[in-house]
Amino acid sequence: MHAWQAHMPAGMHLKSDGSSSDLSDPKGELTLKAFCAQRGYEHHDTERPVSLECFVKYGLAFQKRFVPQLESKLLVSLEKLPKSFRLRFSDGETVLAQRVLLATGIEQFKHMPDFLGGLPPELVSHSSQYGPTDHVAQKRVAVLGGGASALDLAALLHERGVDTSLIARQPTVEFHGVPGHRAIWRRMIRPTSGIGNGWRLRVFSGVPQLFHALPERLRRQQVHTLLGPATGWFMKDRIVGRVPILTGCTPLGATVRDGHVHLAVSTRDGTKQEIVVDHLIAATGYRIDLSRLSFMTDHLRSLLRTEGRAPALSSNFESSVPGLFFVGPASMNSFGPVVRFVYGARFTAKRISKHLARTRVGTYHAAMKRPANARASEMPVDPDVAAL
Repeated sequence: MHAWQAHMPAGMHLKSDGSSSDLSDPKGELTLKAFCAQRGYEHHDTERPVSLECFVKYGLAFQKRFVPQLESKLLVSLEKLPKSFRLRFSDGETVLAQRVLLATGIEQFKHMPDFLGGLPPELVSHSSQYGPTDHVAQKRVAVLGGGASALDLAALLHERGVDTSLIARQPTVEFHGVPGHRAIWRRMIRPTSGIGNGWRLRVFSGVPQLFHALPERLRRQQVHTLLGPATGWFMKDRIVGRVPILTGCTPLGATVRDGHVHLAVSTRDGTKQEIVVDHLIAATGYRIDLSRLSFMTDHLRSLLRTEGRAPALSSNFESSVPGLFFVGPASMNSFGPVVRFVYGARFTAKRISKHLARTRVGTYHAAMKRPANARASEMPVDPDVAAL
């Protein structure tokens, strides 16, 4: 729960419904609803947003109940050996393992636009760094972006008395619809799923294996177009009419002069405008890029087949390196948007656990047999896999 605790501001709410925010245990015993009932917290499947505080407490309670042996330490090196992996940790411990599941989340994949590169961190930051907001108090702050992170952070800063504005590329900012009864014909046209409404989301969240079966080009296109920038319905009253919003603004560049950030943008009618603030927050999302996982050795990275900069995965989440699995957002190009959310945990956990229970180390989909940048003869693989 480190990212939730350290990199998200107090007062935030999940944009996922309460019914879509369950972690996955074998019998489905400790749902968020059950946890809230045990602790006396208010909960509703759709009509009450889940607070960050509640979700963190739920996650920690879940861990203590089902994974009490958890060790918290920093991985500094992951190395491929002929028949195993060697993991080195910051405390000096070394572990050998035949299978490794990487659940790295999104922290290491934050995206900072090139035009902001090199600007001093005391003047420009990424939305993933909040957390505490004390260092931007008493400053003029602009939040760059139009998604949930941008809107949520802008609202929270405004409510804490920070002079805040929001700058977005899109012509309007989007909010999810207010939950409630939907007519049958509306549900037929846009059925409900655990991650949103619409037939594509319904199919891809219900049957991620179908998404996996699509051609790579189509999968990557769907990942980039499904679930565009939007935030929860409950944020609308906290943003509209309260936080100044500049939409249709395309950033052109940024400079620092006299201790201020000067952001140049092009507006919808093509005119140029300069926005001057004390601090700029880039709520510009995340991009999966294996090169950002600094603990992986160059040799291991060279053996991985990729799709774009994300790992290419078998139908069981296994990479082209036998025994190495990727879950969570890193698996999005293979399994679609459902794995970006807590809602996708059940599918992921059941799929991998069944696979590990019935297969030997090194058994993986034949389509994964030829990683990029390596000939088969150069790969240190198990004998069971060599015939592939």
